[in-house]
Amino acid sequence: MAQPLMQPAASTDTDLVAETLAGQQLSFQLLVERHQGRLFAVVRNYTRNRVEVEDIVQDAFLKAFKRLDSFQHQASFSTWLQRIAINTALDFIKRCGRSPITAVDDPEIIAERVPQVLAPGARLEREEIAEITHTVLDELPEIFRTVIIMRELEDRTYQEIADLLEISIGTVESRLYRARARFKDALLRLHPEFGEQA
Repeated sequence: MAQPLMQPAASTDTDLVAETLAGQQLSFQLLVERHQGRLFAVVRNYTRNRVEVEDIVQDAFLKAFKRLDSFQHQASFSTWLQRIAINTALDFIKRCGRSPITAVDDPEIIAERVPQVLAPGARLEREEIAEITHTVLDELPEIFRTVIIMRELEDRTYQEIADLLEISIGTVESRLYRARARFKDALLRLHPEFGEQA
């Protein structure tokens, strides 16, 4: 019976990065297998097109492999990799001339994030809320849209957002505060009926 060429003993991301840099390409494959699920989930927040998601994730892993020697270990490998994936997704969306808020109208994502309502019109109501949300988010500058996506749709902590965007927690708080204010202003401007319900 043939023995595997290599049985990696390393289990941490740091060990696998070091082994990859030492020339053991199987170690990078293990990193891909370990993190691909999370990257697919992150990228789906920027596009719902399955082919685009796969292309962006593959491109992100290629960039990570090429830049692996620049990984400084200041953040976790996972955070560093997700930062690359988010930037790759945003770059892709910009090149296509689209807004980064196209994935969240995916019914599966909405079903996961919007509480289930038992009323007969609940599905229609969720779809209307999602459509209104996209319209309003499209009005926001990217700097604010990105933090709202990360906090409200991806449910990331302030620290995770700070790590991914390479900014301080204070800056995250400030951007979220301003983003929410702009979101509310845009919502009331585009849909004044929401002001009447308050």
